[in-house]
Amino acid sequence: MPLIRALIFLAALIGSPAYADRAALSSALCAGSVVEQVTALRALAEAGAAGGADEATWALAVVDAVEARSLRCTPTGAFIGEGPDALDAATLAPAPAPVDAVAMPINNRLRAAAASAAAALTLFSDADPTARAKAAAALERRREALSLPILDAALAQETDAAVLAVLQPLRARMMLADPDPDNRIRAIEAIAAEATLRNRTLIEEALTDEPEPSVQAAGAAAIAQIDRQVAIGQGLSTLYSGLSYASVLLLAALGLAIIFGLMGVINLAQGEFIMIGAYAAWFVQNAIRAVMPGLIDWYLIVALPVSFLAAALVGVVMEALVLRRLYDRPLMTLLATWAVSLLLINLVRVTIGTQNLEFHQPFYVVGGIPVVGDFIVTLNRLFAIAIAALAFVGVVLVLRFTTFGLNMRAVAQNRAMAGAAGIDARRTDRMAIALGSGLAGLAGVALAPLYNVNPNMGTGFIVDSFMVVVLGGVGSLAGAVLASFGIGQINVIMEPLYGAVAAKVVVLLLVIAFIQRRPEGLFAPKGRR
Repeated sequence: MPLIRALIFLAALIGSPAYADRAALSSALCAGSVVEQVTALRALAEAGAAGGADEATWALAVVDAVEARSLRCTPTGAFIGEGPDALDAATLAPAPAPVDAVAMPINNRLRAAAASAAAALTLFSDADPTARAKAAAALERRREALSLPILDAALAQETDAAVLAVLQPLRARMMLADPDPDNRIRAIEAIAAEATLRNRTLIEEALTDEPEPSVQAAGAAAIAQIDRQVAIGQGLSTLYSGLSYASVLLLAALGLAIIFGLMGVINLAQGEFIMIGAYAAWFVQNAIRAVMPGLIDWYLIVALPVSFLAAALVGVVMEALVLRRLYDRPLMTLLATWAVSLLLINLVRVTIGTQNLEFHQPFYVVGGIPVVGDFIVTLNRLFAIAIAALAFVGVVLVLRFTTFGLNMRAVAQNRAMAGAAGIDARRTDRMAIALGSGLAGLAGVALAPLYNVNPNMGTGFIVDSFMVVVLGGVGSLAGAVLASFGIGQINVIMEPLYGAVAAKVVVLLLVIAFIQRRPEGLFAPKGRR
């Protein structure tokens, strides 16, 4: 197919103005009207498309001169630059410009046409696929100097998949204006292959003035097909957004479930441990940028253990200085952890500031993978989900297959009996707090590419995290997973309809109603304290 297109294109261009000599092509830019000058720019682009890389490079130099306002016009031809340093626009050889040479006037319309011609010529003159991809993207916005012969020539020689992915739909959109109804139907079918709202609007607009019944029928079928796929995509998008929110809730709630399930401590500073983890990631980013700037893309991976340890260290210090003396007074631990959360927020405000931190976005959290309709699996949310999944698996392995996990389960089921068996309950408590706090630190790393990172970032998650613990059942990991998924989904579904505040109120009322019927949550705790 590309070969046939190339042959058709070459046949169409034989004898066309694009094959006229360079002097005539460059002199045409000095025409008296804007319409003629735009036509001259399109002719330059077509000449570059037909003449190969050398011709495209020459034409691009002339177009660049137009954009740079350095093209000078004389009755005998065009020059680039002025005075003795000027170049002949036809040969790019040094040729002093006459004293009566005048600058080519340029307005917004000509500037847009020149940008379009430059992008088209880049497709033929630049060997870098990235530059060609940028040029193709620019042609989607600027088609003033673009024509079907240029697109056919570009498609015939292009080998890069990313560039082809832009040029092929672009050709289909241009074919919507083709005089042949069969070509318009083929264009509609090609556009409908990518079911997005943008393409639906494109087809809908094309059908507004369409006189041919067969094209109208093909357009209506294409719109119906797009509507079905867009509806599926919107459902999947909501599910995916809820899953990413649930992953952050799960990381925070796992820590709460461990601390509350083992020690009965309601840790109101858990949200600030999330903040500590995010700030630790920011410090890691700055350290890598200063010491090893070539590895800056990997700072989020390096930040995972650092943020875990930073939040765990703060948790251990809190346990040693505050909680250890208040284990038998639940209300006092509630107030004490609240005071710790305020202390951490204000400490960060004073030392670092209240502004949102700026994070570098590595390549593995930028962009996404189109799936169906407008649904895209965004990589930053996928990163958060992956961290939550790995953390959950890690916690399960620690609890099931390590001595520390065995001690935790023993203390959680019967603290007195575990102590009688030789388990150091206080040491187990301290390590549990470190684990629970560290998990919140991982949530901070997961949030860094997604949300604003500032001293108050953890406050918005603490209420939802507690609801996850209560709804799932105190100390139940499976319950935490199900509850975080449910609360995350309800939040994402309700927010667009009633706003963020109303969504949280509805979630809270639903949780209260559920707890009244099942106070132990989804999964009742085993053993006794």
